[in-house]
Amino acid sequence: MSLIDWPAGERPHERLMTHGAKALSDAELLAVFLRTGTRGRDVTELARHCLATFGGMTGLFRAPRERFCAVEGLGPVRFAQLQAALEMTRRSLAETLAARPLFDSPGAVRDYLKLTIGAKAHEVFLALYLDAQHRLLATEELFRGTLAQTSVYPREVVKRALEVNAAAIVFAHNHPSGVAEPSRADELLTQALRNALALVDIRTLDHFIVAGSVVYSFSEHGKL
Repeated sequence: MSLIDWPAGERPHERLMTHGAKALSDAELLAVFLRTGTRGRDVTELARHCLATFGGMTGLFRAPRERFCAVEGLGPVRFAQLQAALEMTRRSLAETLAARPLFDSPGAVRDYLKLTIGAKAHEVFLALYLDAQHRLLATEELFRGTLAQTSVYPREVVKRALEVNAAAIVFAHNHPSGVAEPSRADELLTQALRNALALVDIRTLDHFIVAGSVVYSFSEHGKL
């Protein structure tokens, strides 16, 4: 049975319009995005197949182009559409963070970090530079490492923070292993960065570790 034969109240598009996006399952949301299925597989079946293939939404988002396009019914056009949708969401969240103090929107901070680095297969270290009212000035990828480690130099961090005239800073990096707990090396690095920045009166407000959909806060765990 194709979607056109479904009762109107059960079609993903109609359910979204009636009940809102939160009422839809992952497969239904993806079906709305995909719009059409393939021969012998309606769009919801295709969506379920994609989620099973990639292990869920996070796996789908982090899939490299070659693997994504290899799935029947996806291809380069849908890959480009997905990347555009993700980037629009990131930019919208960044605008939210720039418009008001960062920690007035703690959920937006976490969502932004999850979309920015949570799905990456390699370790990335970010700095979020803030003004005196803790509004976002800029986000910058400072260092990129291997699956297991990255190199972060406090002197370079201090130099860049001064260049953008930051009054405070938030750090974030991802753990591709999927474990959000900080290592001893993470703790030592955070203290080294905090101490170096304090010398030039720049406050370190937090350090987030992102592992897929899980975000760990140093500040919330009393490590800052």
